[in-house]
Amino acid sequence: MAKKIKKKFKKIDILRHELVPKHVIMTKEEVDDLLKKYQIKLVQLPRISVDDPVIQMLGAKVNDVIKIIRHSETSVENSEYYRFVVKLA
Repeated sequence: MAKKIKKKFKKIDILRHELVPKHVIMTKEEVDDLLKKYQIKLVQLPRISVDDPVIQMLGAKVNDVIKIIRHSETSVENSEYYRFVVKLA
């Protein structure tokens, strides 16, 4: 019965919603530069679950790094945040 209920709802592209900031999967070279710039290890980045709806829409996998670009109301520039994709228990 649950499958019939799901078919009634249209698939919503949450990436286009105004409250969802832009998410980008970083390349290996970009990740290496990021880690070198901040002198950190990959596991020191904040985590995001592979089960997060935005991560699933992007098609990101465990161990990918996501750059999140948020518009700032108080700053002229956008703010960038980074998240390490993990499988949470």
